[in-house]
Amino acid sequence: MFCKPTPKKRSALMAAVLTTCLTAGFSLSASATESIHFLIPGGAGGGWDSTARGTGEALSKSGLVSTISYENMSGGGGGKAIAHLIETATQKQDTLMVNSTPIVIRSLSKVFPQSFRDLTPIAATIGDFGAFVVKNDSEYTSFTQVIEDFKKDNRSVKISGGSARGSMDHLVAAMAFKAAGGDPSKVRYVAYDAGGEAMAGLLSGETQILSTGFSEALTLSAAGEVRILAMTGDERNDADPSVPTLKELGYDASFVNWRGFFAAPGISETQKNEFIDSLEKMYQTDEWEEVRARNGWVESFKPGAQFVSFLEQQEQEIGDLMRELGFL
Repeated sequence: MFCKPTPKKRSALMAAVLTTCLTAGFSLSASATESIHFLIPGGAGGGWDSTARGTGEALSKSGLVSTISYENMSGGGGGKAIAHLIETATQKQDTLMVNSTPIVIRSLSKVFPQSFRDLTPIAATIGDFGAFVVKNDSEYTSFTQVIEDFKKDNRSVKISGGSARGSMDHLVAAMAFKAAGGDPSKVRYVAYDAGGEAMAGLLSGETQILSTGFSEALTLSAAGEVRILAMTGDERNDADPSVPTLKELGYDASFVNWRGFFAAPGISETQKNEFIDSLEKMYQTDEWEEVRARNGWVESFKPGAQFVSFLEQQEQEIGDLMRELGFL
C-alpha cells in the first residue's frame, strides 16, 4: 500500500538526494582527467620507467586519474618513441611521454632530428642525481679507488650506462673524471639501450662501474645487487645518507637530471591544462610523497611556459658543457 510522505519524510528524502549529488560532484571534480597513457622511451628498469610508473602510481592511488596505462618503446636513444608520438599525434591525445635531460643532449648531438620544440612540453616534475655503483663483490669500495686506477691506466676502468655515447650517463661520468683531474675524452664508456641492460653488463663483469640515476641506484642497492660509491648532489640525500657526494670526496662536480612529461604536438589548451592540473594536484598527496621519498627524488615542478624557458636555458648550458668536454 502506497503511503504519502509526510513533510518530515520529504525533507529527509531531499537531504539524502542532495548529499548523493554533492558526493557525486566531488568525485568528478577530484579526477582532473579520465585517463593517461604513459609512453616510456626506454626499457624496464631505467629512470624513465621508474618515473612514469611512480607518477602513475601516485595519480591512480590518489584518485586523480581513473585509468593509467604504460608502454615501453625503446630504440634510437629515445628517438623511436618521440617519432612515434609525433607521427600518431591525433590518436595520442591522452598520452604523456616521460623524458629528461637526454632529450636536450641527443637533439644537440643529432642522435635524432627532433627536439622538445616538436612536442608539447607539459611540466618538469622531479630532479634525480647521478650515481656510480659497483656490484657487491667488486674490488672497489670507494670512488677514490676508481679514480686512482683510471689515472694509472684509463683502459682498465670500463663504465656502463643505459644510454648512447655522448649522452647523459656518459656526460656525467666524464664530468666526474674531469673534476678529479683525469682526461674526460679517455673514459671507456660502454653504451646500453636501457638501465636494465647496463646493469646486466655490470653484473656479468663486462664493465666495472655503472653510471646511472640515484633513484635507480637506490632500488638496486635495496635489492642487494650493488654498492653505491658516490652521488652527484651538492649534499648527501636522506634516501641513503651513507652515500658520499663527489664534492665531499674532493671532486668539484655536481649534477641533477630533471625528468618531466611531454604530450603530442597539437593537443588542445584544455587537454594541456588538464595534464598540468593533474600533476600539480598530485604534488599535494600523501601517495606522491611516498613515491618521491622512496626514490630520493627532488621536487622541481615547472609547468607549461616555465618548462619551455627552462629547456631553452638548459639547451644553451649543456651545449657549452658538451663542447668543453669534446662531445660536440
